[in-house]
Amino acid sequence: MSSDTPGKLFFKNAVITALFLLLATAVAYLFFRISNNTTNVVILYLLATVLTAKETDGYLPGIAASVVSVLLINLVFTYPYMSLNFTLDGYPFTFLGMLVISAITSTLTAHLKEQNKILQKRDKLLMEAEKEKMRANLLRAVSHDLRTPLTSIIGASSSYLENTGSLNEADKRRLIQAIDDDANWLLHMVENLLSVTRISDQTAGVKTTLEPLEEVVPAAVSRFHKRLPQAQVQVQIPDEFVMVPMDATLIEQVLINLLENAVYHSGSSQPIELQAEVTETDAVFHVRDFGTGIDPQRLGGLFDGDTYSPGESSDSHKGMGIGLSICKTIITAHHGTIWAQNHSDGAEFIFTLPLGEQIYESETDSHSY
Repeated sequence: MSSDTPGKLFFKNAVITALFLLLATAVAYLFFRISNNTTNVVILYLLATVLTAKETDGYLPGIAASVVSVLLINLVFTYPYMSLNFTLDGYPFTFLGMLVISAITSTLTAHLKEQNKILQKRDKLLMEAEKEKMRANLLRAVSHDLRTPLTSIIGASSSYLENTGSLNEADKRRLIQAIDDDANWLLHMVENLLSVTRISDQTAGVKTTLEPLEEVVPAAVSRFHKRLPQAQVQVQIPDEFVMVPMDATLIEQVLINLLENAVYHSGSSQPIELQAEVTETDAVFHVRDFGTGIDPQRLGGLFDGDTYSPGESSDSHKGMGIGLSICKTIITAHHGTIWAQNHSDGAEFIFTLPLGEQIYESETDSHSY
């Protein structure tokens, strides 16, 4: 902070105070000449005092404005005009009352302004803490989900290179297939991480546009089938044309992550259900599998990178860490919510996207993909 900052602040406060008082004086004089009534004059100076307290820093400008307002009313709008006179019957009490009211109003306004600054600062700190928590969770997930497929690729490629002469074609194909699977998984994880870079570092938010629900959901399923063509998904979307504020690419990534999670962790080959519905305030997405469900003790930490059960293989590269952490990051940036729960026949992941001022009534249409 530069040494002349207090001087600049004083000058700014003085200019703002003077402008409001001059404006109040000009308007009050006009009213006074028309109606010869000082009631409106007092109200205008009270308004000027409140605006001064609101637009300046600290308590002194508002208090100074209240004192000057009382002096101006006495000088300009009280007989004898253009002369200070506090001895007239009743006026000392009137002016004292106005000064007290103006000072209290100014002080309260300045106090509310200071409180608002404190709340904004606290909200900013909470946002920064949340961003740091998300970064830590992503790094923890990365340490598991990216390290293990790299280890698998190195192991498979080393086995292939060191034993080329003794491996039959089936073994060679098995090793190459393992390398290909792990490389594709790594590519998918990199896509996930790149998705996070679309979120603003300054605001932890995203730029949303109105996107048609009937296009976003099928697009996500289509991208999902490019990776897992054998997986079956039953989709339910509203019959009516619904526009939802979102970053379509990021929401598609969320849907793909949840669908892949259902395939890899449900332990079931039954079709996955993907349902989108619209309430008065939100678009709600459900991804349901019909498998083993989720350990209730793990539900609370699924989206924070705490996704590994004690019995999970340490070399499994299909962990939920990065995928679900990024899902939470994306949905939070959209000001939505995401959670997981068990139903009678498996697990269900749900997330919401606020519609803003839009309200839709819709029915659902079922499709299979």
